[in-house]
Amino acid sequence: MPRDDRNYRYATPALVQAILTHQLALIDADPSLAHQLPPLMLWGPPGVGKSTILRELCARKGIDFIDVRLSQREPVDLRGLPVPKGDAVDWLLSSDWPRDPASRGIILFDEITAADRALQVAAYELILDRSLGKLYSLPNGWLIVAAGNRSEDRAVAQTFSSALANRFCHLDVQADLESWCAWAAARSLHPDVIAFVRFRPEAFFCMDGAVEQGWPSPRSWTRVARTLEHAQPALDEHSVALLIQGLVGAPAATEFLAFRRWARTLPDIPAMLRGTHPIEIPERADQRYAFCSALAHHLWKGPSNQQQKRLERFFQISQALSSDFATLALLDALANDDDTERERRHQALLCHPAFEHWTQTHGSVFGRHLAAQP
Repeated sequence: MPRDDRNYRYATPALVQAILTHQLALIDADPSLAHQLPPLMLWGPPGVGKSTILRELCARKGIDFIDVRLSQREPVDLRGLPVPKGDAVDWLLSSDWPRDPASRGIILFDEITAADRALQVAAYELILDRSLGKLYSLPNGWLIVAAGNRSEDRAVAQTFSSALANRFCHLDVQADLESWCAWAAARSLHPDVIAFVRFRPEAFFCMDGAVEQGWPSPRSWTRVARTLEHAQPALDEHSVALLIQGLVGAPAATEFLAFRRWARTLPDIPAMLRGTHPIEIPERADQRYAFCSALAHHLWKGPSNQQQKRLERFFQISQALSSDFATLALLDALANDDDTERERRHQALLCHPAFEHWTQTHGSVFGRHLAAQP
Protein backbone atom coordinates (compact mmCIF):
# COMPACT_ATOMS: atom_id res chain seq x y z
CA MET A 1 0.00 0.00 0.00
CA PRO A 2 1.22 3.56 -0.65
CA ARG A 3 2.53 5.35 2.38
CA ASP A 4 0.37 8.17 3.75
CA ASP A 5 2.62 10.87 5.23
CA ARG A 6 -0.11 13.29 6.22
CA ASN A 7 -0.01 14.48 9.82
CA TYR A 8 -3.35 13.76 11.47
CA ARG A 9 -2.20 15.25 14.77
CA TYR A 10 -2.98 18.85 13.85
CA ALA A 11 -5.81 20.73 12.15
CA THR A 12 -5.19 23.82 10.04
CA PRO A 13 -7.66 26.71 10.28
CA ALA A 14 -9.00 25.74 6.85
CA LEU A 15 -9.69 22.18 8.03
CA VAL A 16 -11.46 23.44 11.17
CA GLN A 17 -13.74 25.56 8.98
CA ALA A 18 -14.40 22.55 6.74
CA ILE A 19 -15.40 20.39 9.74
CA LEU A 20 -17.69 23.09 11.15
CA THR A 21 -19.25 23.69 7.73
CA HIS A 22 -20.02 19.96 7.56
CA GLN A 23 -21.62 19.99 11.02
CA LEU A 24 -23.73 23.05 10.15
CA ALA A 25 -24.92 21.31 6.98
CA LEU A 26 -25.89 18.23 9.01
CA ILE A 27 -28.09 20.12 11.47
CA ASP A 28 -29.59 22.13 8.60
CA ALA A 29 -30.71 18.86 7.03
CA ASP A 30 -31.75 17.22 10.31
CA PRO A 31 -31.96 19.54 13.38
CA SER A 32 -32.25 16.60 15.76
CA LEU A 33 -28.61 15.75 15.04
CA ALA A 34 -27.58 18.76 17.13
CA HIS A 35 -27.83 16.54 20.23
CA GLN A 36 -25.64 13.85 18.67
CA LEU A 37 -22.80 15.96 17.29
CA PRO A 38 -19.97 16.34 19.82
CA PRO A 39 -18.98 19.94 20.58
CA LEU A 40 -15.52 20.85 19.30
CA MET A 41 -12.70 21.87 21.62
CA LEU A 42 -10.04 23.88 19.76
CA TRP A 43 -6.63 23.72 21.41
CA GLY A 44 -3.78 25.93 20.29
CA PRO A 45 -1.36 28.71 21.13
CA PRO A 46 -2.38 32.37 21.19
CA GLY A 47 -2.50 34.15 17.87
CA VAL A 48 -3.33 31.24 15.53
CA GLY A 49 -6.85 32.56 14.87
CA LYS A 50 -9.10 30.14 16.75
CA SER A 51 -11.88 32.66 17.35
CA THR A 52 -11.37 34.31 13.94
CA ILE A 53 -12.09 30.98 12.24
CA LEU A 54 -15.55 30.86 13.82
CA ARG A 55 -16.39 34.55 13.50
CA GLU A 56 -15.61 34.62 9.78
CA LEU A 57 -17.40 31.33 9.11
CA CYS A 58 -20.56 32.66 10.75
CA ALA A 59 -20.32 35.93 8.81
CA ARG A 60 -19.93 34.03 5.54
CA LYS A 61 -22.88 31.74 6.33
CA GLY A 62 -25.06 34.62 7.52
CA ILE A 63 -25.63 33.02 10.93
CA ASP A 64 -25.19 34.36 14.47
CA PHE A 65 -22.04 34.16 16.55
CA ILE A 66 -21.87 34.45 20.34
CA ASP A 67 -18.42 34.78 21.94
CA VAL A 68 -18.49 33.92 25.67
CA ARG A 69 -15.17 34.74 27.37
CA LEU A 70 -15.43 32.47 30.41
CA SER A 71 -12.41 33.98 32.16
CA GLN A 72 -14.31 37.30 32.33
CA ARG A 73 -17.59 35.83 33.62
CA GLU A 74 -19.10 34.73 36.91
CA PRO A 75 -21.03 31.45 37.34
CA VAL A 76 -24.26 33.44 37.76
CA ASP A 77 -23.74 34.90 34.26
CA LEU A 78 -24.20 31.42 32.80
CA ARG A 79 -26.82 29.85 35.01
CA GLY A 80 -28.85 32.97 35.69
CA LEU A 81 -29.75 35.06 38.70
CA PRO A 82 -32.02 33.53 41.37
CA VAL A 83 -34.94 35.78 42.26
CA PRO A 84 -37.35 35.01 45.15
CA LYS A 85 -40.91 34.49 43.99
CA GLY A 86 -43.28 33.79 46.89
CA ASP A 87 -42.13 30.58 48.53
CA ALA A 88 -40.12 29.57 45.44
CA VAL A 89 -37.21 30.85 43.37
CA ASP A 90 -37.41 32.09 39.80
CA TRP A 91 -34.43 32.58 37.53
CA LEU A 92 -33.42 35.52 35.36
CA LEU A 93 -31.48 34.00 32.48
CA SER A 94 -28.70 35.80 30.65
CA SER A 95 -29.76 37.62 27.51
CA ASP A 96 -26.74 36.06 25.76
CA TRP A 97 -28.51 32.79 25.07
CA PRO A 98 -30.56 32.60 21.84
CA ARG A 99 -34.31 32.26 22.28
CA ASP A 100 -35.62 31.97 18.68
CA PRO A 101 -36.20 28.25 17.87
CA ALA A 102 -35.46 28.97 14.19
CA SER A 103 -32.18 30.78 14.84
CA ARG A 104 -28.83 29.36 13.72
CA GLY A 105 -25.30 30.05 14.86
CA ILE A 106 -22.25 29.06 16.88
CA ILE A 107 -21.60 29.71 20.57
CA LEU A 108 -17.89 29.90 21.39
CA PHE A 109 -16.78 29.38 24.98
CA ASP A 110 -13.44 31.10 24.50
CA GLU A 111 -10.54 31.00 26.97
CA ILE A 112 -12.19 28.05 28.69
CA THR A 113 -8.82 26.82 29.92
CA ALA A 114 -8.18 30.20 31.58
CA ALA A 115 -11.41 29.95 33.59
CA ASP A 116 -11.28 28.55 37.10
CA ARG A 117 -12.95 25.25 37.92
CA ALA A 118 -16.12 26.89 39.27
CA LEU A 119 -16.74 28.58 35.93
CA GLN A 120 -15.98 25.41 34.00
CA VAL A 121 -18.51 23.55 36.14
CA ALA A 122 -21.10 26.27 35.49
CA ALA A 123 -20.58 25.78 31.74
CA TYR A 124 -20.78 21.96 31.88
CA GLU A 125 -24.54 21.69 31.64
CA LEU A 126 -24.95 23.92 28.60
CA ILE A 127 -21.95 22.39 26.82
CA LEU A 128 -22.80 18.77 27.58
CA ASP A 129 -26.62 18.78 27.57
CA ARG A 130 -27.39 21.92 25.54
CA SER A 131 -29.68 23.05 28.35
CA LEU A 132 -29.81 24.68 31.78
CA GLY A 133 -32.02 22.24 33.65
CA LYS A 134 -35.66 22.97 32.86
CA LEU A 135 -34.99 26.68 32.55
CA TYR A 136 -33.53 26.81 29.06
CA SER A 137 -32.75 24.67 26.00
CA LEU A 138 -30.42 25.73 23.21
CA PRO A 139 -32.19 25.75 19.80
CA ASN A 140 -31.15 22.92 17.51
CA GLY A 141 -29.69 25.27 14.92
CA TRP A 142 -26.73 26.10 17.15
CA LEU A 143 -23.31 24.46 17.46
CA ILE A 144 -21.24 24.69 20.64
CA VAL A 145 -17.47 25.18 20.35
CA ALA A 146 -14.85 25.85 23.03
CA ALA A 147 -11.30 27.12 22.65
CA GLY A 148 -8.29 27.44 24.89
CA ASN A 149 -4.53 27.32 25.27
CA ARG A 150 -2.37 24.38 26.26
CA SER A 151 -0.05 24.42 29.26
CA GLU A 152 2.99 24.46 26.95
CA ASP A 153 1.74 27.69 25.30
CA ARG A 154 2.91 29.74 28.28
CA ALA A 155 -0.62 31.04 28.79
CA VAL A 156 -3.04 30.56 31.69
CA ALA A 157 -4.30 26.99 31.34
CA GLN A 158 -6.45 25.04 33.82
CA THR A 159 -6.95 21.32 33.44
CA PHE A 160 -10.28 19.82 32.37
CA SER A 161 -12.22 17.34 34.41
CA SER A 162 -12.41 13.91 32.77
CA ALA A 163 -16.21 14.28 32.45
CA LEU A 164 -15.92 17.47 30.43
CA ALA A 165 -12.92 16.36 28.38
CA ASN A 166 -14.64 13.13 27.33
CA ARG A 167 -17.65 14.96 25.87
CA PHE A 168 -15.61 17.10 23.46
CA CYS A 169 -14.09 16.31 20.10
CA HIS A 170 -10.59 17.74 20.60
CA LEU A 171 -8.74 19.43 17.72
CA ASP A 172 -5.20 20.78 17.99
CA VAL A 173 -5.08 23.90 15.81
CA GLN A 174 -1.72 24.72 14.29
CA ALA A 175 -0.54 27.92 12.62
CA ASP A 176 -0.54 27.12 8.91
CA LEU A 177 1.41 29.29 6.50
CA GLU A 178 -0.45 28.34 3.31
CA SER A 179 -3.88 28.84 4.89
CA TRP A 180 -2.88 32.23 6.26
CA CYS A 181 -1.34 33.42 2.98
CA ALA A 182 -4.51 32.47 1.09
CA TRP A 183 -6.61 34.21 3.75
CA ALA A 184 -4.40 37.32 3.62
CA ALA A 185 -4.41 37.49 -0.18
CA ALA A 186 -8.21 37.18 -0.20
CA ARG A 187 -8.38 40.29 1.98
CA SER A 188 -5.76 42.20 -0.02
CA LEU A 189 -3.44 42.52 2.96
CA HIS A 190 -0.13 44.21 2.26
CA PRO A 191 1.80 42.05 -0.25
CA ASP A 192 5.17 42.64 1.46
CA VAL A 193 3.98 40.74 4.54
CA ILE A 194 2.64 37.80 2.52
CA ALA A 195 5.86 37.66 0.50
CA PHE A 196 8.10 37.82 3.60
CA VAL A 197 6.49 34.97 5.54
CA ARG A 198 6.61 32.82 2.40
CA PHE A 199 10.29 33.61 2.03
CA ARG A 200 10.99 33.11 5.74
CA PRO A 201 8.43 30.58 7.00
CA GLU A 202 10.42 30.21 10.23
CA ALA A 203 9.41 33.78 11.07
CA PHE A 204 5.69 33.14 10.56
CA PHE A 205 5.07 31.71 14.03
CA CYS A 206 7.72 31.55 16.71
CA MET A 207 7.40 31.34 20.50
CA ASP A 208 11.03 30.41 21.10
CA GLY A 209 12.08 33.76 22.55
CA ALA A 210 10.51 36.05 25.11
CA VAL A 211 6.73 36.24 24.64
CA GLU A 212 5.99 38.93 27.23
CA GLN A 213 6.15 41.45 24.39
CA GLY A 214 5.55 41.13 20.63
CA TRP A 215 6.30 37.87 18.84
CA PRO A 216 5.49 36.46 15.39
CA SER A 217 2.09 34.84 14.92
CA PRO A 218 -0.68 34.94 12.30
CA ARG A 219 -2.44 37.56 14.43
CA SER A 220 0.60 39.82 14.77
CA TRP A 221 1.54 39.59 11.06
CA THR A 222 -2.04 40.54 10.19
CA ARG A 223 -1.62 43.62 12.36
CA VAL A 224 1.71 44.42 10.69
CA ALA A 225 0.00 44.29 7.28
CA ARG A 226 -2.76 46.63 8.43
CA THR A 227 -0.24 48.95 10.07
CA LEU A 228 1.59 49.29 6.74
CA GLU A 229 -1.67 50.04 4.94
CA HIS A 230 -2.59 52.91 7.25
CA ALA A 231 0.75 54.26 8.51
CA GLN A 232 2.03 56.13 5.47
CA PRO A 233 2.33 58.99 4.72
CA ALA A 234 1.26 59.99 8.23
CA LEU A 235 4.22 58.26 9.97
CA ASP A 236 7.91 58.29 9.11
CA GLU A 237 9.93 55.14 8.55
CA HIS A 238 11.36 55.11 12.06
CA SER A 239 7.90 55.22 13.63
CA VAL A 240 6.66 52.44 11.33
CA ALA A 241 9.70 50.32 12.26
CA LEU A 242 8.94 50.79 15.97
CA LEU A 243 5.33 49.69 15.45
CA ILE A 244 6.41 46.57 13.55
CA GLN A 245 8.95 45.70 16.23
CA GLY A 246 6.27 46.16 18.88
CA LEU A 247 4.04 43.69 17.06
CA VAL A 248 6.42 40.86 16.10
CA GLY A 249 9.51 41.48 18.22
CA ALA A 250 12.98 42.76 17.29
CA PRO A 251 14.44 39.69 15.48
CA ALA A 252 11.49 39.20 13.09
CA ALA A 253 11.08 42.96 12.58
CA THR A 254 14.74 43.38 11.65
CA GLU A 255 14.48 40.65 9.01
CA PHE A 256 11.19 41.98 7.67
CA LEU A 257 12.43 45.56 7.35
CA ALA A 258 15.55 44.37 5.50
CA PHE A 259 13.28 42.34 3.20
CA ARG A 260 11.18 45.45 2.50
CA ARG A 261 14.28 47.46 1.56
CA TRP A 262 15.12 44.87 -1.10
CA ALA A 263 11.49 44.72 -2.22
CA ARG A 264 11.56 48.45 -2.95
CA THR A 265 14.18 47.88 -5.63
CA LEU A 266 11.71 45.89 -7.71
CA PRO A 267 10.73 47.20 -11.14
CA ASP A 268 7.51 49.19 -11.50
CA ILE A 269 4.96 46.36 -11.39
CA PRO A 270 1.83 48.46 -12.13
CA ALA A 271 3.63 49.84 -15.20
CA MET A 272 4.65 46.33 -16.18
CA LEU A 273 1.00 45.24 -16.01
CA ARG A 274 -0.01 48.24 -18.11
CA GLY A 275 2.57 47.28 -20.74
CA THR A 276 4.55 50.51 -20.37
CA HIS A 277 7.51 48.79 -18.68
CA PRO A 278 9.38 45.75 -20.04
CA ILE A 279 9.05 42.42 -18.24
CA GLU A 280 11.83 42.05 -15.66
CA ILE A 281 12.03 39.04 -13.36
CA PRO A 282 14.19 39.54 -10.24
CA GLU A 283 17.09 37.16 -9.72
CA ARG A 284 17.03 37.03 -5.91
CA ALA A 285 14.62 34.58 -4.27
CA ASP A 286 13.40 37.10 -1.69
CA GLN A 287 12.64 39.61 -4.40
CA ARG A 288 10.76 36.99 -6.41
CA TYR A 289 8.44 36.35 -3.47
CA ALA A 290 7.82 40.08 -3.16
CA PHE A 291 7.41 40.35 -6.95
CA CYS A 292 4.74 37.62 -7.13
CA SER A 293 2.74 38.96 -4.18
CA ALA A 294 2.81 42.47 -5.64
CA LEU A 295 1.92 41.16 -9.12
CA ALA A 296 -1.27 39.53 -7.81
CA HIS A 297 -2.06 42.53 -5.59
CA HIS A 298 -1.86 45.06 -8.43
CA LEU A 299 -3.63 42.92 -11.03
CA TRP A 300 -7.07 44.03 -9.82
CA LYS A 301 -6.08 47.66 -9.17
CA GLY A 302 -6.54 50.46 -11.66
CA PRO A 303 -9.18 51.44 -14.22
CA SER A 304 -11.66 48.71 -15.19
CA ASN A 305 -11.31 49.57 -18.89
CA GLN A 306 -7.65 48.45 -18.69
CA GLN A 307 -8.43 45.17 -16.92
CA GLN A 308 -8.08 43.01 -20.05
CA LYS A 309 -4.67 44.50 -20.76
CA ARG A 310 -3.54 43.75 -17.21
CA LEU A 311 -4.79 40.14 -17.51
CA GLU A 312 -2.90 39.63 -20.76
CA ARG A 313 0.29 41.03 -19.25
CA PHE A 314 -0.20 38.97 -16.08
CA PHE A 315 -0.04 35.76 -18.10
CA GLN A 316 2.90 37.03 -20.14
CA ILE A 317 4.81 37.90 -16.98
CA SER A 318 3.98 34.66 -15.19
CA GLN A 319 5.08 32.64 -18.22
CA ALA A 320 8.56 34.03 -17.56
CA LEU A 321 8.48 32.76 -13.95
CA SER A 322 9.35 29.29 -12.72
CA SER A 323 6.28 27.12 -12.05
CA ASP A 324 6.33 27.45 -8.25
CA PHE A 325 6.38 31.26 -8.36
CA ALA A 326 3.88 31.46 -11.22
CA THR A 327 1.51 29.25 -9.20
CA LEU A 328 1.86 31.46 -6.11
CA ALA A 329 1.00 34.51 -8.18
CA LEU A 330 -2.06 32.88 -9.76
CA LEU A 331 -3.41 31.50 -6.47
CA ASP A 332 -3.09 34.93 -4.85
CA ALA A 333 -4.76 36.56 -7.84
CA LEU A 334 -7.71 34.15 -7.60
CA ALA A 335 -8.28 34.66 -3.87
CA ASN A 336 -11.02 36.90 -2.51
CA ASP A 337 -13.23 36.73 0.56
CA ASP A 338 -16.37 37.84 -1.32
CA ASP A 339 -18.06 34.95 -3.16
CA THR A 340 -19.19 37.11 -6.08
CA GLU A 341 -15.78 38.72 -6.56
CA ARG A 342 -14.00 35.38 -6.19
CA GLU A 343 -16.23 33.89 -8.92
CA ARG A 344 -15.50 36.88 -11.16
CA ARG A 345 -11.77 36.42 -10.70
CA HIS A 346 -11.98 32.69 -11.45
CA GLN A 347 -13.96 33.44 -14.59
CA ALA A 348 -11.53 36.15 -15.72
CA LEU A 349 -8.37 34.11 -15.13
CA LEU A 350 -9.27 30.45 -15.64
CA CYS A 351 -11.36 31.16 -18.75
CA HIS A 352 -8.84 33.56 -20.26
CA PRO A 353 -7.48 32.43 -23.66
CA ALA A 354 -3.92 32.55 -22.30
CA PHE A 355 -4.67 30.19 -19.39
CA GLU A 356 -4.49 27.06 -21.55
CA HIS A 357 -0.98 27.95 -22.71
CA TRP A 358 -0.08 28.85 -19.09
CA THR A 359 -1.14 25.37 -17.91
CA GLN A 360 1.11 23.71 -20.48
CA THR A 361 4.06 25.29 -18.66
CA HIS A 362 2.89 25.44 -15.03
CA GLY A 363 -0.17 23.17 -14.87
CA SER A 364 1.37 20.25 -12.96
CA VAL A 365 2.53 22.45 -10.06
CA PHE A 366 -0.75 24.36 -10.06
CA GLY A 367 -2.69 21.08 -9.93
CA ARG A 368 -0.68 19.82 -6.94
CA HIS A 369 -1.41 23.01 -5.02
CA LEU A 370 -5.14 22.73 -5.76
CA ALA A 371 -5.20 19.08 -4.69
CA ALA A 372 -3.53 19.95 -1.38
CA GLN A 373 -6.25 22.42 -0.43
CA PRO A 374 -9.00 21.11 1.92
